[in-house]
Amino acid sequence: MKELSFEDTQIAFEAKSDFQLKKAYWIFATMNQNWLVKLGTFFIKLLLFLHFPIKKLIKISIFQQFCGGETIKDCESTILKLGKSNIGTILDYSVEGEENEKSFQKTKEEIILTILKAKQDLHIPFAVFKLTGIFKSELLEAYQTEAGIQTEEEDAEFQHSKEILLEICQKAYDEKIKLFIDAEESWIQNSIDELTYEMMEKFNQSETIIFNTFQMYRTDMLENLKKITAIAQEKGFTLGAKLVRGAYIEKERLRAHEDEYSEPIHKDKIDTDRDFDAAIQFCVENLNTIKFCIGTHNEISCKLLCKLMEHQNLPRNHESIFFAQLLGMSDNISYTLAKLGYNVAKYVPYGPVESVMPYLFRRAEENTSIAGQTSREFSLLQKEVLRRKKK
Repeated sequence: MKELSFEDTQIAFEAKSDFQLKKAYWIFATMNQNWLVKLGTFFIKLLLFLHFPIKKLIKISIFQQFCGGETIKDCESTILKLGKSNIGTILDYSVEGEENEKSFQKTKEEIILTILKAKQDLHIPFAVFKLTGIFKSELLEAYQTEAGIQTEEEDAEFQHSKEILLEICQKAYDEKIKLFIDAEESWIQNSIDELTYEMMEKFNQSETIIFNTFQMYRTDMLENLKKITAIAQEKGFTLGAKLVRGAYIEKERLRAHEDEYSEPIHKDKIDTDRDFDAAIQFCVENLNTIKFCIGTHNEISCKLLCKLMEHQNLPRNHESIFFAQLLGMSDNISYTLAKLGYNVAKYVPYGPVESVMPYLFRRAEENTSIAGQTSREFSLLQKEVLRRKKK
């Protein structure tokens, strides 16, 4: 295979009309200005709090760029459009921050609907959710401490949430739909891991249904991946793994500083990149036990996985290997890989505009905190706008 390149903007943006391309260009031009993102985020939060009628403006701008719609039905045009380019959709119900029984039931119902939608549509290879969508964070945190959950009432709440988890996983198993369980903050992640591996042992005996997420910015995560692989081999279940770099850097560092404990994440990006790429290599070497997806916008890591697959003479559409990126970002990676025949999917967040705003704010802040990411998106869009003008 000749040297893989992600520079062809004609491939990257072939699905965008001139109008859509220019709109994306202006959105990223704005996001490329750190001060403007911070100012805009502040005012949007303020105007939403004051109930100003700005929902329509949000909906036709950043919401449309990074989300599929407010409902699963709204996402159908995005699913179809991505599918035409051989890119799968991962429907991500992105409502955050509501921890009560009503919201837990709503999340359960929504996740089951995404599983059923995936059953109907070949363009949806995975379903996904966060455990904090069905568990109270404070109970997950207590569960992984030495003291554990203290009261009978809290234990009953925890067990009730576990029953919801079991119901969701059972549905995924019955419908044969792969299910990602997303990673979260380190102070609740051990609980998430334990619950996820319990589900894996139950449902991953004959095929891989349940996937755990490994945030490779954690200093202990590469070793954790190797340990659970050995356990999976010993107990006879397959390991579903989604590899990501990590999404909670600021929160992790702030909490470690405030509570005066050693940061659980790498000091710099070089170490994270090293562990991420080592995890890719480990997964490729253990395909008899592991099915995995790399969720990344990093071109070097994507090229590494392609090269490793070639060295092992693995087909590009190998059933155990997937690439994933977020909707509205890194189209140069997604569309290029899909065109070459690799398994690719986009995370497509959806939910009511107001409820998805925390997700969108995190996207904006994440882009400004990752050196060069927004600039990279902007430069590619700029390059394609100029190419079309010349044409």
